Amino acid sequence: MARLPDQLQFTRGLGFRLAMLLSVAILPIGLISLVQTLNLSQAAERAAELALMGRTSSAAAGERALLQTALGSAEALGPAVLETLDDPQACSTMLETFVQNNASYVYAGFTRLDGFASCTSRNDGTHDLRQSPHYRAFMAKPRTVITASSQGMVSGMSVVIVSQPLHRGDELLGYVVTSMPQELMRATHDPMSGSTGARILTFTYSGQVISTDMVEGTIIEMMPQNSTLQSLVERTDTTFRETANSGERRLFTVVAVVPGLVYALGSWNPRSAGVGNLALTRFTGVLFPLALWAVSLAVAYFAVYRLVLRHIRELRGQMRRFAIGDRRKPPRVLKDAPAEIADVSQTFHDMARILIRDEAAMETAVQEKTVLLKEVHHRVKNNLQLIASIINMQGRVITDTDAKKVLRSVQDRVASMATIYRNLYQAEHLDSVEADRLISDIINQMVSASVAPGSGLKVEASLERLTLLPDQAVPLTLLTTEAFTNALKYAEPDASGAYYLRVSLTRHGAGHALLEVENSIGPATHPPVEGTGLGGQLIEAFALQLDGDVTIDVTEDSYSMKLLFEMQEDVALPGEEVARRVVLTSAARGNARH
Repeated sequence: MARLPDQLQFTRGLGFRLAMLLSVAILPIGLISLVQTLNLSQAAERAAELALMGRTSSAAAGERALLQTALGSAEALGPAVLETLDDPQACSTMLETFVQNNASYVYAGFTRLDGFASCTSRNDGTHDLRQSPHYRAFMAKPRTVITASSQGMVSGMSVVIVSQPLHRGDELLGYVVTSMPQELMRATHDPMSGSTGARILTFTYSGQVISTDMVEGTIIEMMPQNSTLQSLVERTDTTFRETANSGERRLFTVVAVVPGLVYALGSWNPRSAGVGNLALTRFTGVLFPLALWAVSLAVAYFAVYRLVLRHIRELRGQMRRFAIGDRRKPPRVLKDAPAEIADVSQTFHDMARILIRDEAAMETAVQEKTVLLKEVHHRVKNNLQLIASIINMQGRVITDTDAKKVLRSVQDRVASMATIYRNLYQAEHLDSVEADRLISDIINQMVSASVAPGSGLKVEASLERLTLLPDQAVPLTLLTTEAFTNALKYAEPDASGAYYLRVSLTRHGAGHALLEVENSIGPATHPPVEGTGLGGQLIEAFALQLDGDVTIDVTEDSYSMKLLFEMQEDVALPGEEVARRVVLTSAARGNARH
């Protein structure tokens, strides 16, 4: 005891006291690191669960594509079925040709509300489908329905049945159905190779299994206890850990394949899924901040003695210059600094170099995506032109005058939409459209197709250069098409013999534009002739999309339609540059130098 003060003499040393003060100072940082590490561990677990959801969704990607294609095919067959509904033989022949040309389907047909189908790809008469589970499901709740059947009533095969309701106006006529073999669904199923202990199945909202990579007898064993497939629909886009019916603790994921219709259930072994060692990771996360605290104490101790503040200031200046947009070259590595600061400098240098490279790559990626989007517009335009050509061919074989007029109006609308998409993919900037050029192309196209040479009709267009967002340019162009079509239809020489049709597009005040379509009318058109009303309804609908006001002005010699609408802001004309705003991450202190 007498020698104890001498033994504790080292505590009076500057090194010990400095170490103790630094320990207390760094202790909060260590605690913060501990909390952040635990949060990071939880985030890693959540990321692993999200990854499982992504792998489950990827495993069902093939089935998703088939089902979405089947839904689109059933939707697309609806108009064709309506046209041939009064001729079951022609309807059946059309569907038979469709199935023969599409290897994915074994059956297509139209089922009436009474449960009978006389228009089928089998082309063998009328089928009674009233006992079909699919028919019952549709009648219970008429909507898009997807069911699975081990033996289809018509095909006799194990199939997945997809149907879309068919309406004529507001009247529900029945549903158009397409059937795909379940074997085809299983063939496109991704078995998630390399994931030992992973199982997946797809099922409908009613709990019917569509396809699975499990042996039939093990489906129940791999499902969570006290749960049915139908009850799992409510847990869509979630990951949960429960005990399976086999007694094994497993991870389950539920994702939507076709929202509201088909879902995928993934059953995972936690270890094979990569989340089995998270508990050990948390324990390591506690030790790591403690070790970091000790190392930080040593680094701080030596940093104080070696006076490294000048190196930190230089590094801070490099970061600030980089933050305000200096990308000329990566910052200099501090070779003469202590190892710790040199490592930080080297890391920042590497990070800056990677960011500079990635920014260039992002610009390239944006250009590539722009090209892809233009390609999409191009293909849509081609498809619309193909549809217009098909309508034109159909109109040539129809003798009824009214039917020809209807088909002609439909063809004009489709051709106008094709022109819109042609201008979209030819536009230099996808976020803006030259409305005057677009309207001019459509007017020229309709004049060439509808105005006979020598008719005497004088078409005048006065279009001011106007750049709009696509969300406004598309309804404005479609509205112009309808108004121009009506003007062509009812234009007549007036009392003075003037026979004209005028279209104008001008700016009207600040932030507004005015579209006017005017045509001459003769004495015989008073009062103006009323049409079917469809063009007027479309004009009202497009004007509503533009939040504009439509006014009609009728005089003795002319009929005029005017649309006043407000242009959306932030539309830059081609060639204009948008100023780049730079936000400083931190304010420079007084007398500071970078």
